[in-house]
Amino acid sequence: MTLQGPFVGTSAVVVRDDAVLLGRRLGAHGADTWAFPGGKVSAGERPEVAAARELQEETGLRAIRVSPITWTNDLFPDDGLHYVTLHHLIEAEGEARVLEPEKAAEWVWWRDLDNLPTPMFGPAAALWATGWRPGQVHAPA
Repeated sequence: MTLQGPFVGTSAVVVRDDAVLLGRRLGAHGADTWAFPGGKVSAGERPEVAAARELQEETGLRAIRVSPITWTNDLFPDDGLHYVTLHHLIEAEGEARVLEPEKAAEWVWWRDLDNLPTPMFGPAAALWATGWRPGQVHAPA
């Protein structure tokens, strides 16, 4: 099977008070999985700008500081898609709320970082598999 892509995606990893923001996805590929806010990087858009934009569009949170973490190579054979996802650690202000109900059922501040909810969306699971955890800026080499 041939996959479309690779497309460039971005994720906004927001950590606050030792909890990470996760949403339960609806609609597009990855439905009923837990994920960080994020989406596709538009042509000509800088990935960190896309991460901040997606965060605000999906949750209403406003990015104050954006730092790159790492990238993951994400294949979605059931959907015929290939993404390279650029993950960003974001400090944000405001309260998370569901602004795109067709994309996310809920946003939850998850405190048990050793036991994230399952199933995890592919890019989020791939980031966690690198060994990166809040408190680190970049993923381990």
